[in-house]
Amino acid sequence: MRLVLKLYPYKYRDYSHIAAEAALAAHDQGKFWEMHRLLLKRSPDLDRKSLIRYAQDLNLDVTKFTESLDTMKHSALIERDKKLALDLDLYTTPTFFINGKKVVGDVPYARLKKLVEQELRLARK
Repeated sequence: MRLVLKLYPYKYRDYSHIAAEAALAAHDQGKFWEMHRLLLKRSPDLDRKSLIRYAQDLNLDVTKFTESLDTMKHSALIERDKKLALDLDLYTTPTFFINGKKVVGDVPYARLKKLVEQELRLARK
């Protein structure tokens, strides 16, 4: 099994692109998931100043983090993911693909687990 995460900043949210940049800047320092959880927990406070405070909270190198944000270091990757979402006709986050089957929305963990287990059983046959 493999988990692939793609970023899809919502175009109608003021800070979605910079929040994606923050997650990737944290990834550069090995703390993607920690930043991801913090962004979800503290949303909608996703302005530049707040993001830098979150980087401090995670003990990131704030100078590197801020430089990454200010130069939009990961913009090409984020734009590539946005294009992929459009190509796949995705408009809802989260959207999961489990063996090519689209699962749209914030579905309960138990449902995702059941779907993965079904696919694993089919793969063993």
